[in-house]
Amino acid sequence: MSKTIYQISEYGSFITGRQIEGYTTLPPTIFEQLENFILSGKNVSSTHTFHKFFGTSSDTNALELMGISFRKEIGKIITAKNYIGVITFDDGTAIEILPKIVSNTQKSNQKIKKLVTDMIKSLTNISYKSLQVTDVDIEKMPILDIFIRMFIVEAFCLAKHGLRSNYETIAENRSYFKGKILFSEQQKYNISHKERVFTESDEFTPNCPENRLIKSTLMILYKQTRSLRNKNDIKTLLAAFGDVPFSTDYASDFSKIGLDYNSKNNVNFKNKSHSRDYSTLLLWCQLFLSGKSFSSFSGSGAAFSLMFPMETLFERYVAVQFKKFLPAEDFSISIQDATHYLFTQPNKKFILRPDIVITRKHDNAIFICDTKWKLLSSQKVNWGISQADMYQMYAYQKKYNAKNITMLYPMTEKVNQKIEHEKEIKFTSDDGVIVRVRFIDLFDIKKSLMGLIDL
Repeated sequence: MSKTIYQISEYGSFITGRQIEGYTTLPPTIFEQLENFILSGKNVSSTHTFHKFFGTSSDTNALELMGISFRKEIGKIITAKNYIGVITFDDGTAIEILPKIVSNTQKSNQKIKKLVTDMIKSLTNISYKSLQVTDVDIEKMPILDIFIRMFIVEAFCLAKHGLRSNYETIAENRSYFKGKILFSEQQKYNISHKERVFTESDEFTPNCPENRLIKSTLMILYKQTRSLRNKNDIKTLLAAFGDVPFSTDYASDFSKIGLDYNSKNNVNFKNKSHSRDYSTLLLWCQLFLSGKSFSSFSGSGAAFSLMFPMETLFERYVAVQFKKFLPAEDFSISIQDATHYLFTQPNKKFILRPDIVITRKHDNAIFICDTKWKLLSSQKVNWGISQADMYQMYAYQKKYNAKNITMLYPMTEKVNQKIEHEKEIKFTSDDGVIVRVRFIDLFDIKKSLMGLIDL
């Protein structure tokens, strides 16, 4: 089985049949399988699940992840868009897509991989200490194995605290008496077996939907991981789930758990008895199990996928960083705030949803940050900033009476030198509305964000 990993960044491209500078060459069979997957036009369950987790909406299909074009001198070209993650194929080949990141210091793909881990980790509250891997290990590990490691850590926490058990009504033909006799079954099965009794009893068992889904995920990840350590740890965990059967119907078991996607910023469970141990694990389960649905794409050859929209990941990561350095006793932070509407008469219409709203508690001053995962350029008109986005910022200032409106973009090669001696770009209207644009160095994010909020 092939274990080759092909790696590109966002907006990078694959070709086949030849080696050309600026392109990554795939074997013809893998290129064809990737093309078939894209052309299938199927919805990508794992990215849709990710959007649901974080209160956004997207019916992502494969064509939104990658595009296909043709150039006479090259042939077919497959180009990544603004999603990152991994796609694996039946023969074990994997494609990793990393974010396109520019920093004031040169960073290798290995360092970028660690940054991706930081971004995902910040959303799951997993520490590097609990991962039990070093920075060097992270940089060397395939992306999928890093995600699998995160799941394993959460699963061990659960096993340590104990699996949830429920009472389950079990009817079976026994050699001993337990519970109550089922007379019709007793007559049917035991008329000539006086030594047996068909009874029904309530048993306290770990056979519940949550545990079935976790065990099923563990088995899928055992087959997907390239790490011997991960395999050994998963074997240990499967033993801990020994009395739990595998899920035979993922959708039904998730339905029984009662995932509530109506929460603005997080996924809630209708069953309030779920501990954090289960909540985080079950979110991972849905990502991994929905990623497995790629195997149903006829002829695509894609066995598994886990893709994350960088726009949402960037927004959440920035919000987490604000929460780290802004003291909670002095500031409140709302993500995807839905306080105001553009119009209120005759009823509320056109809701406004700024990405991050920060309120300074002592004077209720409001600071709004809107994140945009888009590559700006000093060579474009207005740097490439969308006019619609500017209208949106103007509306935010008017409705929120914000002290500060800032649009946050990732640092790019085409703006890095231009703003080397400037911290921001500023637009001012004749009625006093000021919109600032800042470029975030994700490898030095605290420094990039400092000064946005008056402490």
